[in-house]
Amino acid sequence: MTGEIENYMLRRLNGAPRSLAFHSGGDFAAWRQALSGRFLQRLGGFPPVRASLAPVLLERTERPDYIRERLEITTYEGLRMPVYLMIPKQPLSFPAPAVVAVHGHGYGSREIVGLTPDGAERTDTPGLHKDFAVSLVRRGFVVAAPEMFGFGDRRLIEDKLAGEPGRNSCFRLSAQLLMTGETMAGFRVYETLRVLDYLQSRTDAAPERTGIMGISGGGLVAGFAAALDERFRCAVVSGYTSTFAASILSRSHCLDNYIPGLLNDAEMPDLLGLIAPRGLFLEVGDKDHLFPPEAARGAYARLQEIYAAAARSHPAGVSAVTADLFDGGHEIHGGPAFAWLREQLG
Repeated sequence: MTGEIENYMLRRLNGAPRSLAFHSGGDFAAWRQALSGRFLQRLGGFPPVRASLAPVLLERTERPDYIRERLEITTYEGLRMPVYLMIPKQPLSFPAPAVVAVHGHGYGSREIVGLTPDGAERTDTPGLHKDFAVSLVRRGFVVAAPEMFGFGDRRLIEDKLAGEPGRNSCFRLSAQLLMTGETMAGFRVYETLRVLDYLQSRTDAAPERTGIMGISGGGLVAGFAAALDERFRCAVVSGYTSTFAASILSRSHCLDNYIPGLLNDAEMPDLLGLIAPRGLFLEVGDKDHLFPPEAARGAYARLQEIYAAAARSHPAGVSAVTADLFDGGHEIHGGPAFAWLREQLG
């Protein structure tokens, strides 16, 4: 076998123009405006009018050091999203800083709030998500953990009936959205912005001190949501930072990762660079087999260049991009990121 097809596609991918990629020496503000506008188009756009949230409380559980509520809000007209809201009994301040916590592939939001797929309190060791929403609320943050479209309670009936909690509906839902000119990435980002809308309606969460943190596919959502909405003061992207060429295009990945035409505009570090001048923290496991550490380090260097340009454009009030290159795999690390969030939001 000569690898003819692989070589051909490699040339096609390398030859994509990336016409809105960051170039040092240019006008940072103009670049950011142009790329963010095109990026929103590539994602499929957002509704021009936001539906009423109409929040409804579904359950409330008292824990020793926090309160866990499960509620529903309207995201798109006619579509409801379950969200776990976790309220610390000893907040960092009042109103408290808040974090939107976004799960990756698995069995949904219950996987990051300390619950089993059926909603029981977990007693065994957590997986790659490491119950990071629980870690955040115990550090004094108000935490909102939404159920991403296609996971947990938000799967197609056929996938729910299969009896496998980790089975998702990503492929069919992503394909259906693509056929209507939308993308799963854009859909999940918009729904996450509706969670931010809800948090900003509460009196116990500080609207000007809200961040976002996500792992893997949730890292995509966290990074892209922060890139497009400046209400997020900072973002933690775990197990996702790389280049598209070295990660989702180098092996088979879930269809929810793909955004038509995006390489014609930019690479992943350019898109995450839209978060500048606000704070960005990267978690990178040195044994991550899905998002290779070598490419992650290259993306980090690229982001440092973008943040340097942001600093020149915004001489006051610029945060830095920071990376935790830890000994581990495709997983939440935690400690340094949680401390950084407290510095950014506390």
